[in-house]
Amino acid sequence: MIKLFDTHTHYDDRAYNNDRDELISRLLSENVAGFIAVGCTLERSRKAVALAKKYENVYAAVGIHPQDVNNLPPDYLKTLEKLTESAKVKALGEIGLEYFRTYDKKQQNKIFLEQLELAQSLNLPVIIHSREAFPDTFEILREYTKKGMRFVCHCFSEDGEAAKKLADLGVYISFTGAIAFEKKTERAIDACKNVPDELLLLETDCPYLAPPPFRGKRCDSGMAWYTAQKIAQIKNKTIDETVEMCNNNAARFFEIN
Repeated sequence: MIKLFDTHTHYDDRAYNNDRDELISRLLSENVAGFIAVGCTLERSRKAVALAKKYENVYAAVGIHPQDVNNLPPDYLKTLEKLTESAKVKALGEIGLEYFRTYDKKQQNKIFLEQLELAQSLNLPVIIHSREAFPDTFEILREYTKKGMRFVCHCFSEDGEAAKKLADLGVYISFTGAIAFEKKTERAIDACKNVPDELLLLETDCPYLAPPPFRGKRCDSGMAWYTAQKIAQIKNKTIDETVEMCNNNAARFFEIN
């Protein structure tokens, strides 16, 4: 039986404090092939790396989320670079821009660009967080894709036109269970249709954004099968074909087996 690979998780979150190891072990023994543990702060990046080292087929990404760009130590880039020395670290992220709330935009852009320079120097792909910030994010990605850098826009929530503009740059796009939320379905379907098969990735962003019928509950990687089912309907494929396609894309993007 085919298993799916979840490209964006936060199993270091306190939502898993009571059963983290039990849950991960069960998922990996059932229908989950592996996942990327994604960092948001220096401390959470360390936890992501530790989790990746603990489990086979689990990998990590390290970075500073735009909500956490203030009060960073002067040597934060050196700390991130040190973490990437682990062979289990396959990307920088999640990093980017968050304009939904009143965070310091100037500081966000500064830290975002500094991390992009680090990723370029390390030849690592980048997991992008962009919320209510598409115009600025797109302009930055357009410049860096010219330099041969690889990106995935995770938890994609923009429209079909934005998806096409990113796809034209070769940027990967990842969908969560939100693609099946009733209020977002039409917009999400339009976006998904505009993503070429070879640029599509599957994620949960767990413990957040559990798909129907689990909405409002703690999410885990096993629930990505419901997201795959929705994408399969949009792409006119079987669920297994969709999962295999997204798995192959993930292996290529993160350079893993």
